[in-house]
Amino acid sequence: MTVPIVLVSTLAISLNLAAPAQAQALAKKPLKSKLAETSPVGMVAAVAAAVQVAPARYSVVDGDTVSGIAARFGLSTAVVLALNGLDSRALIFPGQVLTLAPAAAPATVVAAPAASASYSVQSGDTISGIAAAHSLKTADILSANGLNGRSVIYPGQLILLAASPALESAAYVVPVTEIAAAATHTIAMGDTITAVADAAGVSVQAVLDANGLGWSSIIYPGQVLTLPVTPAPASVSAAALIPVATAGLVTPMSEEMRQNAQTIVAVGRGAGVSDAGLVVALAAAAQESGLRNVDYGDRDSLGLFQQRPSAGWGTPEQVMDPVRASLAFFGGASNPNPDVTRGLLDIAGWESMTVTQAAQAVQISAYPDYYAKWETSAQAWLSQIG
Repeated sequence: MTVPIVLVSTLAISLNLAAPAQAQALAKKPLKSKLAETSPVGMVAAVAAAVQVAPARYSVVDGDTVSGIAARFGLSTAVVLALNGLDSRALIFPGQVLTLAPAAAPATVVAAPAASASYSVQSGDTISGIAAAHSLKTADILSANGLNGRSVIYPGQLILLAASPALESAAYVVPVTEIAAAATHTIAMGDTITAVADAAGVSVQAVLDANGLGWSSIIYPGQVLTLPVTPAPASVSAAALIPVATAGLVTPMSEEMRQNAQTIVAVGRGAGVSDAGLVVALAAAAQESGLRNVDYGDRDSLGLFQQRPSAGWGTPEQVMDPVRASLAFFGGASNPNPDVTRGLLDIAGWESMTVTQAAQAVQISAYPDYYAKWETSAQAWLSQIG
């Protein structure tokens, strides 16, 4: 049954068989498929695979950026910044936990608006929709928050409900009694080291030292701070406490606040600023410092308007000067930082803006709607000063 070698070779050729080495070469040769190269379905699938489903929380790793994280999960950079109380200059670091989705909506809708002082905006919300859900008028919601029909709201933003007690400024939401009873404080959206320290009755430096932080450190929602609890003495007067705003009500001025308000008004009138501009300045200073010329603040912020030397507002000594700080806020021909910082008079069309919009245009705050709560007080203060 032997077959001659020549016959075997002939059979292999006629049956188009391949030797092992030839088979390996054929297996490595890529297949060309025009359908795979040009199919729109394939392209869509590739794009969809590149965008991951956003988790509620994300832990930053080395090399991450806010814009990169946003792109990875199909979010806008602005939304990620807003959800975490950051601005475009904020730094993130490995291990920091970022919020990528707003808090889940409650399972049931509260029928009585008075049961909640505020509402956290969810994706897809509108002012009119929020008003309808709480049996309120859209105009009342806009008025309570210093907004108008053109204002933009974003997920995570707190909206005051007109039919209930107004929410205090997020910078001062932690009662002293609550902090004094605990050795730690969990950072909430809108908190600052300054606000936490003030509420606990201790210095900012004491809080920084207790947590191994520096003046350039960043805090984030969910972070737990150790508090060197030192309850304020009983002899501390009400005037020494941080002033708190309630929309529609007038916050009384301490003597320190009155002196600083008089300085702002005098400087503004000397620069030719209208009463509307003076109200903007008073509201801005009240939100930023409580109308106090404080020598501390977020990062290197100082003074009445919490101006930052690192951002060109002047030296630490200069921004602590109430007159110069007021001139810098108003800007215009009297701007002490020409072509470096922009004041109210340097903003085109500020006269047609709301108080909170005009103040935000100068201050560039991470919480642009908080100035609105001081508008009623600012108007009353201006009337008192004359």
